[in-house]
Amino acid sequence: MPTSTSEILEQVQATHVRFEGNVLFVTLSDGREISVPLDQVPWLGWLVRATPEQRANWSLEPRGFAIYWEELDDGIEVAHLLSTRPVS
Repeated sequence: MPTSTSEILEQVQATHVRFEGNVLFVTLSDGREISVPLDQVPWLGWLVRATPEQRANWSLEPRGFAIYWEELDDGIEVAHLLSTRPVS
């Protein structure tokens, strides 16, 4: 039975978040870890400007579909991260 991309994205959840410099690392429920260079994704400028303390204060939305930073009043959906292509 074929599985659509949207079905796969709905099944994958974030389980952990960490930063190394300006790179966001997200561990997924299927065992993968994705990395996103923040300075190459224009819509993540708010996270580039955040302090290390603000970046460290994240939480997972129910079922891990998104990561939220309450102090920054913003967040990222896992599906958006998986479909992001860095700017060349």
